[in-house]
Parts: sequence; structure tokens; C-alpha cells
Amino acid sequence: MSTNEIFERARLSRDARFDGRFFIGVKTTGIYCRPICPANAPKSENVVYYRTAAAASEAGFRPCLRCRPECAPGTPAWAGTSTTVHRGLRLIAQGALDDGNLEHLANRLGVTSRHLRRLFSKHLGASPLAVAHTQRLHFAKNLIDQTSLSMREISVASGFGSVRRFNDTFKKTYGRTPGQLRRRQDATVIASVFSVQLPYRRPFDWDRLLTFFAARATPRVESVHDRRYLRTIAIGDERGILDVQNTGDQLLLSLHGIGTNSLFSIVQRARSLFDLDAPTDEIARVLSADSRLRALLKKNPGVRVPGSWDGFELTVRAILGQQVSVSAATTLAGRIADRYGERIDVPVDGVQQAPDRLFPEPKKLVRARLENLGIIASRARTIRSIARAVIDGTLSFDAAESPDDFCESLQAIKGIGDWTAQYVAMRALKNPDAFPASDLGLLRALDHPGKLRMKAGELMTRAEAWRPWRAYAALLIWGSENGAGG
Repeated sequence: MSTNEIFERARLSRDARFDGRFFIGVKTTGIYCRPICPANAPKSENVVYYRTAAAASEAGFRPCLRCRPECAPGTPAWAGTSTTVHRGLRLIAQGALDDGNLEHLANRLGVTSRHLRRLFSKHLGASPLAVAHTQRLHFAKNLIDQTSLSMREISVASGFGSVRRFNDTFKKTYGRTPGQLRRRQDATVIASVFSVQLPYRRPFDWDRLLTFFAARATPRVESVHDRRYLRTIAIGDERGILDVQNTGDQLLLSLHGIGTNSLFSIVQRARSLFDLDAPTDEIARVLSADSRLRALLKKNPGVRVPGSWDGFELTVRAILGQQVSVSAATTLAGRIADRYGERIDVPVDGVQQAPDRLFPEPKKLVRARLENLGIIASRARTIRSIARAVIDGTLSFDAAESPDDFCESLQAIKGIGDWTAQYVAMRALKNPDAFPASDLGLLRALDHPGKLRMKAGELMTRAEAWRPWRAYAALLIWGSENGAGG
């Protein structure tokens, strides 16, 4: 069956599994819709399919005001097969094209701007600038619909630079000013100007994610309270708390003590943290070919790979977890935060003891006497080496490097092995194919009764069939009865 035939079936059945996976341009109206649009389905000869909203927009279609494409789950960062596109999308989400400098983005990715445009066109059907523009436009439209922020605040938060440019873009795209769109919108405006909704792909097991984070929450930096995830964050000179809860069909992200200027980057990082855009149907299709994983998928059909808020913080946590229990590593991480982390005082309604420490930056740990906190000397030296590498620029978590190059750079630091590098690539770089094959939990969970313990090489051979979703296979196994996790 061709891709267009699959899309046609999904459109006619309004299959929610494909929401955000492709968009429908309707030639008779000039608009583009989600597969779940409630409007009467147009005739097949009047539609054209696009893999991304940016591609539909670049082809001249405008967003549907009924199904609101801006509310669809995001396009997975690994859309297509190109790792360069994957890395480029992550950098764009981090603001790499805020200044419109495509040459600079291409240089960071190690390709020419012409080749980068060709790759994006092949895999996404749109140029990098079109992708960045559509992301910002959709983000602004959501803020108009969901919040009571002023248009000036929304224009700044969504990166338009000026209210005039913001207004002109909306008039060109929607045929209405932002103010007119707000007056006609039917959604209920959230009372807090610091809250935004984050749609996600289904199935989505919020409780399983919370269980993972709760076991690894660094004391005073993170907490799970009353089915809410809270953590301290620093954005520029602002200090505050990220507060996320599940409302039933989407996450509600609230910010305490943080303004809206950096809202776009915060939202992108939060989406990555909870892996909201994972293509669950594709993952299940590949992994269910393995009988063991098929059984685990029945218990956890919406498997997610928990991300990280900060790559350096996660790497320190991974080093602390080498050859010790999850709880012991969590205790040590809390001691580091308590000794070297900056204290903040931001109240959170309904939470008596909200997190009150920022995890220390690399400059705070590059000479830290971690041995005094019960951390063995070799791991203390490794943590200081990681901090030094981040400071001098030899180690970066911004996706500019390929996953293989990143792991090579990380393993060049004494005390970092394959397990740690793969674990960090899995959660900090969001590499869906990262796989810590030497993990004892994985090996133990796949043991055959009465036989010798499976070796890492044997597991790697078996895991070849799980590509490019080996990270999700690892999370499935860790979530099973015998798997422990990092």
C-alpha cells in the first residue's frame, strides 16, 4: 500500500493515530487540515497530502480554523531517515533560526545551506526557514487561544520581534488580525497567563512517566507531587519552577516565577522532556515483531523515553548511577544540589515543600570537592572533567554533533563508558536508537532460564531488528518486572 493510500484511509476514518503525522491540503478551499478535522471530508481529487504543516503552508495553504493544526502533536524530531534533519529540527526548536541565519545553522550541522535545504525538502517537504516560521506561528496561535497574554507579549514570546510583523503575518496567513482571532475563538481562556497546553500523541501513560521521574528526582531540584511534576529552572536571569500535570487529553504546563519571553524554548524543552511527539504506532509496528517486546507493548502501548531538562545535569546523574542503585544515585545527586546549587524561593499553590534548588552549573562543579559528599574519588574526577569539557566547549548537548560523534566525545573522558554515553544520548540528545547494551537490567530481563547470562554482544545482535527504536525497546524492558533502568 502506498503512503498516499495509507493517508487516504486515515483521513476518511479520522484516525487519531495519524494526527500530526500528515496534513491535508484542500484545493477547493485553500486550507490545510488535520486528519481528524470534523468538517465534511472533501473528495479525494480535491486533496493533496503533506508530511508537515510547514510543507502545506509553503505550498500556499492556510491553517484550518476549525481543526486548528497548531493543536496537533508535533512532528517527531526524527521524521524521515536523515540524522542531519533530526539534528536540524532539534536545533531549530532550540531557536537556531531565530535570526533567520540558515548559513549558521548549516555550519553547525557540518553541511552547506544548499544541501540542508535539499535534505529538508526531501524528508519534510519544506525548507528549514519554513519549518521554523510555522512552528512560531502555531505557537503564537496557541497562546492567542489559550492565554490572556497581550499581543505584544505573545509576539515577543513567539519570536516575531515586533507587533507589526506579528500582525502582518497573521493577516497574511489567517486573513484576520490576532485580535480578531481571539475574539472569535471558542476555547476557554486559561486564567493564568503563565499556563499553556501541550497536546500529545496517544496512547500516553502519564503515571508510568511520573513513576520513572519520581524514582530519579534529585531532592530539592525535582519532585512529583499529587500527580504533578515540578522542577526548578533557570532561564537567563530568571529563576522559577516548571509545573506540569495531565488534564486528561493534554498536559498543562505552568510557570512560577518565570516570564514569557523564553516561553517558546521552555515549551519545546518540556515536549522533549515528556517525549510527547513519539510516533507510537511506528514504534509498535517495529518492536512488536519481537515476541518478548510484543508482550511488553500490550502492557505499555504508549511507551515513552523520558528526556532531561539539562544535558549536563543528566550526565552527572548518570555518572553517579554507575554500579549503584537508583536510590543511592538520587541521594548523591541531592547532596550535590544541596551543597552547590543556587537556592530559590518560589511558592507553588497546593505544594507545601516545592523544589528550592537549581542543579549547579558546570562552573560550580569544575573544582568541587565532591569526595566530601560520599562520592568515590574516581567518579568525582569524572564529574569535574565533564564540567571542564562543557565549559571549554569540547562537549555540547545542543544536537549539533551526530549521536555517534557525541558518544565518541563523551567516552573520550576518563570514567565514561559505553553505558553512560548511550544512556545520555538516549535521554539528553533524544536519540531514539541509542541503546546501552551492557546494562545489567536489560541483560537480566532477557535471560533464558537454565542458560548462561546473555552477553552484551548477543543483545546487540538481537536488537538490530529493533532499529531505529532501540531506546524505546530499552524502556519497555526496564519497565518490565526484571528491568531496573538507569
